[in-house]
Amino acid sequence: MVNYDFSGKVALVTGAASGMGLATVRAFCEAGATVVMADIRRDILSREANALKDEGYPVNAVLCDVTDEEQVRRMIEDTVQAFGQLDAAYNNAGIQSPIAETADASGEEFDRVYAINLRGIWNCMKYELQQMRQQESGAIVNCSSLGGLVGIAGRGVYHATKHGVLGLTKSAALEYAARGIQINAVCPGIIRTPMVEDMLNSEPEAMDELMKLQPIGRLGEPEEVARAVLWLCSTDASFVTGQALAVDGGYTVQ
Repeated sequence: MVNYDFSGKVALVTGAASGMGLATVRAFCEAGATVVMADIRRDILSREANALKDEGYPVNAVLCDVTDEEQVRRMIEDTVQAFGQLDAAYNNAGIQSPIAETADASGEEFDRVYAINLRGIWNCMKYELQQMRQQESGAIVNCSSLGGLVGIAGRGVYHATKHGVLGLTKSAALEYAARGIQINAVCPGIIRTPMVEDMLNSEPEAMDELMKLQPIGRLGEPEEVARAVLWLCSTDASFVTGQALAVDGGYTVQ
């Protein structure tokens, strides 16, 4: 594994209390960064942050609902006030939506998923970019999905938001490419996270069908996504912007 050096850097991760978010927090910590870990789940966030602090890592836990623009603004403002800068951000917070044909999905469910998966990322990017624009430096990675690259029947609500993340990523990348800021997205496949574990339990037949289309023949691990995020935030990816990096075991190339 490549050992990245983020010493003296400040990173922010949303959806940081579990899964890919927590794995990315740890990866940034091991690379020397100070990490602000944000989540809406108070107890889990506190437990994981304290565990990292006990290992000697400089983490700061922040309770934040990414759907609330004012909470996000304060989170970024407090981060900069505490640490003086914001060098990297992984906008990871997101939720899945139950399987439903488009004609049967509810407007309430669409609004709920949109608010977190797309508006939440827009909220975070807006205030991250205000700081990075002032610094004239920074890297942002947004969490899309294989669902941002392909369609799957019954997943229209979720996939609509994840396609939207890629449109937002590409447009913002063009706005800031010449100003020292890289903006990319990762598109994870079926990764061993609490969300996927819930889907395996609640939708076993649908998940069995998806797993048959996983060429690599196994679930991905959160750490595999974390390594992709760190690469995109590192100087090794200094000429990479506006990209959607699939971390999906080959699912989307079929």
